Amino acid sequence: MARITYVRTFLAIAASKRWGLHQMYVKNAFLNEDLEEEVYMKPPPGYDHPPNKVFRLHRALYGLKQAPRAWFAKFSTTLSKVHFSSSPHDTALFLRKTDHGAVLLLLYVDDMIITGDDSSGIKTVKQFLTKQFDMKDLGPLSYFLGLEVLSSEDVISLSQVKYASDLLTKTGLSDCKVESTPLETNVRFVLTDGTPLLDPTLYRQLVGSLIYLTVTRPNIAYAVHLVG
Repeated sequence: MARITYVRTFLAIAASKRWGLHQMYVKNAFLNEDLEEEVYMKPPPGYDHPPNKVFRLHRALYGLKQAPRAWFAKFSTTLSKVHFSSSPHDTALFLRKTDHGAVLLLLYVDDMIITGDDSSGIKTVKQFLTKQFDMKDLGPLSYFLGLEVLSSEDVISLSQVKYASDLLTKTGLSDCKVESTPLETNVRFVLTDGTPLLDPTLYRQLVGSLIYLTVTRPNIAYAVHLVG
Protein backbone atom coordinates (compact mmCIF):
# COMPACT_ATOMS: atom_id res chain seq x y z
CA MET A 1 0.00 0.00 0.00
CA ALA A 2 1.12 3.53 -0.67
CA ARG A 3 1.87 5.51 2.47
CA ILE A 4 -0.40 8.48 3.12
CA THR A 5 2.63 10.79 2.89
CA TYR A 6 3.11 9.75 -0.72
CA VAL A 7 -0.60 10.06 -1.45
CA ARG A 8 -0.39 13.70 -0.40
CA THR A 9 2.84 14.21 -2.32
CA PHE A 10 1.31 12.59 -5.40
CA LEU A 11 -1.66 14.96 -5.24
CA ALA A 12 0.61 17.96 -4.61
CA ILE A 13 2.67 17.18 -7.71
CA ALA A 14 -0.49 16.84 -9.81
CA ALA A 15 -1.76 20.17 -8.48
CA SER A 16 1.52 22.00 -9.12
CA LYS A 17 1.76 20.59 -12.65
CA ARG A 18 -1.98 21.05 -13.30
CA TRP A 19 -2.29 17.40 -14.29
CA GLY A 20 -5.60 15.61 -14.31
CA LEU A 21 -6.26 12.84 -11.78
CA HIS A 22 -7.89 9.55 -12.75
CA GLN A 23 -9.06 6.76 -10.47
CA MET A 24 -9.48 3.07 -11.18
CA TYR A 25 -10.49 0.11 -9.05
CA VAL A 26 -9.62 -3.59 -9.38
CA LYS A 27 -12.53 -5.91 -8.67
CA ASN A 28 -11.62 -8.91 -6.47
CA ALA A 29 -7.95 -7.97 -6.61
CA PHE A 30 -6.67 -10.79 -4.39
CA LEU A 31 -8.26 -13.45 -6.61
CA ASN A 32 -6.07 -12.55 -9.61
CA GLU A 33 -2.71 -13.88 -8.54
CA ASP A 34 -1.19 -17.35 -8.75
CA LEU A 35 0.41 -18.88 -5.66
CA GLU A 36 4.04 -19.93 -5.65
CA GLU A 37 3.78 -21.83 -2.35
CA GLU A 38 1.84 -25.02 -1.74
CA VAL A 39 -1.27 -24.03 0.21
CA TYR A 40 -4.09 -26.40 1.16
CA MET A 41 -7.55 -25.74 2.54
CA LYS A 42 -10.44 -27.72 3.90
CA PRO A 43 -13.45 -27.97 1.55
CA PRO A 44 -16.14 -25.40 2.37
CA PRO A 45 -19.22 -26.55 4.32
CA GLY A 46 -21.90 -28.11 2.12
CA TYR A 47 -19.49 -29.11 -0.65
CA ASP A 48 -19.75 -32.78 -1.61
CA HIS A 49 -16.24 -34.24 -1.52
CA PRO A 50 -14.46 -37.53 -0.72
CA PRO A 51 -13.64 -37.98 2.98
CA ASN A 52 -10.19 -37.03 4.27
CA LYS A 53 -9.49 -34.90 1.21
CA VAL A 54 -8.38 -31.26 1.05
CA PHE A 55 -7.99 -28.71 -1.76
CA ARG A 56 -4.74 -27.35 -3.07
CA LEU A 57 -5.03 -23.69 -3.99
CA HIS A 58 -3.65 -22.52 -7.31
CA ARG A 59 -4.79 -18.95 -6.72
CA ALA A 60 -5.03 -16.77 -3.66
CA LEU A 61 -8.15 -16.20 -1.58
CA TYR A 62 -9.14 -13.29 0.61
CA GLY A 63 -7.89 -13.86 4.15
CA LEU A 64 -4.85 -15.80 2.99
CA LYS A 65 -1.68 -14.26 4.40
CA GLN A 66 0.15 -14.73 1.09
CA ALA A 67 -2.59 -12.92 -0.87
CA PRO A 68 -1.42 -9.28 -0.52
CA ARG A 69 2.17 -10.11 -1.48
CA ALA A 70 1.08 -12.27 -4.40
CA TRP A 71 -1.29 -9.56 -5.69
CA PHE A 72 1.38 -6.87 -5.55
CA ALA A 73 3.86 -9.13 -7.36
CA LYS A 74 1.26 -9.83 -10.06
CA PHE A 75 0.41 -6.16 -10.48
CA SER A 76 4.07 -5.05 -10.56
CA THR A 77 4.93 -7.68 -13.19
CA THR A 78 1.95 -6.65 -15.30
CA LEU A 79 2.90 -2.96 -15.24
CA SER A 80 6.50 -3.76 -16.13
CA LYS A 81 5.21 -5.11 -19.46
CA VAL A 82 4.29 -1.55 -20.45
CA HIS A 83 7.61 -0.14 -19.17
CA PHE A 84 6.59 1.09 -15.74
CA SER A 85 9.15 0.97 -12.95
CA SER A 86 8.61 1.07 -9.20
CA SER A 87 9.84 4.14 -7.33
CA PRO A 88 12.80 3.57 -4.97
CA HIS A 89 11.03 5.82 -2.44
CA ASP A 90 7.71 3.93 -2.34
CA THR A 91 7.25 0.61 -4.13
CA ALA A 92 3.52 1.31 -4.61
CA LEU A 93 4.38 4.29 -6.84
CA PHE A 94 4.99 3.38 -10.49
CA LEU A 95 6.45 5.71 -13.11
CA ARG A 96 6.94 5.69 -16.85
CA LYS A 97 8.73 8.36 -18.84
CA THR A 98 8.69 8.56 -22.64
CA ASP A 99 9.25 11.18 -25.30
CA HIS A 100 5.58 12.08 -24.96
CA GLY A 101 5.76 12.79 -21.21
CA ALA A 102 5.35 11.05 -17.88
CA VAL A 103 2.67 8.82 -16.38
CA LEU A 104 2.50 8.19 -12.62
CA LEU A 105 0.39 5.49 -10.96
CA LEU A 106 -0.12 5.12 -7.22
CA LEU A 107 -1.56 1.87 -5.88
CA TYR A 108 -3.35 1.32 -2.58
CA VAL A 109 -4.36 -2.36 -2.43
CA ASP A 110 -7.05 -2.38 -5.15
CA ASP A 111 -7.48 1.38 -5.65
CA MET A 112 -5.21 3.41 -7.88
CA ILE A 113 -4.70 7.01 -8.95
CA ILE A 114 -3.17 7.86 -12.32
CA THR A 115 -1.81 11.23 -13.40
CA GLY A 116 0.77 12.72 -15.76
CA ASP A 117 1.22 14.97 -18.77
CA ASP A 118 0.96 12.18 -21.36
CA SER A 119 -2.80 12.00 -21.92
CA SER A 120 -2.56 9.37 -24.66
CA GLY A 121 -0.25 7.30 -22.43
CA ILE A 122 -2.75 7.46 -19.57
CA LYS A 123 -5.52 6.30 -21.88
CA THR A 124 -3.35 3.45 -23.14
CA VAL A 125 -2.46 2.32 -19.62
CA LYS A 126 -6.11 2.33 -18.56
CA GLN A 127 -7.06 0.24 -21.59
CA PHE A 128 -4.17 -2.15 -20.93
CA LEU A 129 -5.14 -2.67 -17.28
CA THR A 130 -8.76 -3.24 -18.23
CA LYS A 131 -7.65 -6.10 -20.48
CA GLN A 132 -5.46 -7.63 -17.76
CA PHE A 133 -7.83 -7.36 -14.79
CA ASP A 134 -11.50 -6.90 -14.05
CA MET A 135 -11.32 -3.13 -13.65
CA LYS A 136 -13.73 -0.30 -13.00
CA ASP A 137 -12.90 3.17 -14.28
CA LEU A 138 -14.13 5.64 -11.65
CA GLY A 139 -13.34 8.69 -13.78
CA PRO A 140 -11.85 11.86 -12.28
CA LEU A 141 -10.61 11.44 -8.72
CA SER A 142 -13.21 12.52 -6.17
CA TYR A 143 -12.88 10.20 -3.14
CA PHE A 144 -9.85 8.20 -2.06
CA LEU A 145 -9.05 6.55 1.30
CA GLY A 146 -11.54 8.72 3.15
CA LEU A 147 -10.23 11.87 1.45
CA GLU A 148 -12.70 13.96 -0.50
CA VAL A 149 -10.92 15.51 -3.48
CA LEU A 150 -12.17 18.62 -5.24
CA SER A 151 -10.18 19.64 -8.32
CA SER A 152 -10.30 22.89 -10.24
CA GLU A 153 -8.03 24.37 -12.88
CA ASP A 154 -5.20 25.35 -10.54
CA VAL A 155 -5.95 23.86 -7.12
CA ILE A 156 -6.79 20.52 -5.49
CA SER A 157 -8.70 20.73 -2.20
CA LEU A 158 -8.77 17.87 0.31
CA SER A 159 -11.29 17.38 3.09
CA GLN A 160 -12.56 14.59 5.32
CA VAL A 161 -16.10 15.79 5.99
CA LYS A 162 -17.74 12.37 5.69
CA TYR A 163 -14.93 10.71 7.64
CA ALA A 164 -15.28 13.22 10.49
CA SER A 165 -19.07 12.96 10.45
CA ASP A 166 -18.90 9.16 10.65
CA LEU A 167 -16.44 9.43 13.54
CA LEU A 168 -18.81 11.71 15.47
CA THR A 169 -21.67 9.29 14.85
CA LYS A 170 -19.55 6.37 16.06
CA THR A 171 -18.78 8.17 19.32
CA GLY A 172 -22.34 9.45 19.85
CA LEU A 173 -21.23 13.09 19.64
CA SER A 174 -23.19 14.15 16.56
CA ASP A 175 -25.47 16.49 18.55
CA CYS A 176 -22.82 18.01 20.80
CA LYS A 177 -21.92 21.69 20.76
CA VAL A 178 -18.89 22.76 18.75
CA GLU A 179 -15.74 23.50 20.74
CA SER A 180 -12.88 25.20 18.92
CA THR A 181 -10.25 24.19 21.48
CA PRO A 182 -10.98 20.73 22.92
CA LEU A 183 -8.03 20.82 25.36
CA GLU A 184 -6.89 23.33 27.95
CA THR A 185 -3.62 25.11 27.26
CA ASN A 186 -0.57 23.34 28.75
CA VAL A 187 -2.69 20.46 30.04
CA ARG A 188 -0.83 17.50 31.54
CA PHE A 189 -2.24 14.00 31.85
CA VAL A 190 -1.16 11.56 34.55
CA LEU A 191 -1.59 7.80 34.19
CA THR A 192 -3.34 7.44 37.55
CA ASP A 193 -5.85 10.29 37.04
CA GLY A 194 -9.52 9.62 36.36
CA THR A 195 -11.50 6.42 36.15
CA PRO A 196 -10.23 3.48 34.02
CA LEU A 197 -12.08 3.14 30.73
CA LEU A 198 -14.59 0.36 30.31
CA ASP A 199 -13.41 -0.28 26.75
CA PRO A 200 -9.72 0.62 26.18
CA THR A 201 -9.83 -0.90 22.69
CA LEU A 202 -12.49 1.56 21.57
CA TYR A 203 -10.38 4.44 22.91
CA ARG A 204 -7.36 3.26 20.92
CA GLN A 205 -9.50 2.95 17.79
CA LEU A 206 -10.77 6.50 18.21
CA VAL A 207 -7.25 7.85 18.74
CA GLY A 208 -6.15 6.07 15.57
CA SER A 209 -9.10 7.57 13.68
CA LEU A 210 -8.18 11.04 14.94
CA ILE A 211 -4.58 10.55 13.84
CA TYR A 212 -5.84 9.87 10.31
CA LEU A 213 -8.03 12.98 10.52
CA THR A 214 -4.88 15.10 10.91
CA VAL A 215 -4.17 14.43 7.22
CA THR A 216 -6.46 17.36 6.41
CA ARG A 217 -6.76 18.87 9.90
CA PRO A 218 -3.18 19.44 11.13
CA ASN A 219 -4.57 21.97 13.64
CA ILE A 220 -5.71 19.08 15.89
CA ALA A 221 -2.33 17.34 15.80
CA TYR A 222 -1.21 18.56 19.24
CA ALA A 223 -4.44 17.54 20.98
CA VAL A 224 -4.39 14.14 19.26
CA HIS A 225 -0.77 13.70 20.33
CA LEU A 226 -1.73 14.25 23.97
CA VAL A 227 -4.70 11.86 23.98
CA GLY A 228 -2.46 9.32 22.26
